[in-house]
Amino acid sequence: MDRQAQFRAREALIFQVAEQLLLENGESGMTLDALAAELDLAKGTLYKHFQSKDELYMLLIIRNERMLLEMIKDTDKQFPEHLAFFMLHHLHHPERTVLFHQIEERLATTGVGIQMLFSELYQVRKHRLRLIIRMTESYLESIHSSMSVRDYLASIWSLTHGAAAILNSSFYQRYLGSRDTLRVAYIDQALALPKQISAAAQFA
Repeated sequence: MDRQAQFRAREALIFQVAEQLLLENGESGMTLDALAAELDLAKGTLYKHFQSKDELYMLLIIRNERMLLEMIKDTDKQFPEHLAFFMLHHLHHPERTVLFHQIEERLATTGVGIQMLFSELYQVRKHRLRLIIRMTESYLESIHSSMSVRDYLASIWSLTHGAAAILNSSFYQRYLGSRDTLRVAYIDQALALPKQISAAAQFA
């Protein structure tokens, strides 16, 4: 393995372990000292891959966004499958969804020296959104729904993030029963929404 390949492999491992530590311990418990110790690396080696903890967080968020982009590029899947994969990506790891959203919102106002990374994040997100919009338009046309693409996508986002917040809540977890049943119910609700809107419009 050449040096560049070694660098990329080490970076992938750093991101994997950093995300694990972040999800297990929260922002306050995810220190660069703990990360270096977990990886058995000198702390200085970490700085070859990122310059600060904020930069590391942004790279983790971008990595997650690229993962979502690759998922949506799978042209063998129909819209309902894509919607289910998107929602399950968030609902199987609700702690990641909630934490990444909180960190991104914080860094948007307090982050220092990470403007270029925000530009990269938004470019990946715009690319993904363009693909999603085309796919959603086709789906809504195929089921003869009167719901707008914008309203439907906003509803899916709200439903998914609201569900992640509930699944991540220690209070609500005591009363949820089967989390798998709840995840399926949220997906079914998202798929049914544009049909319900069309039915309601007919009787209005």
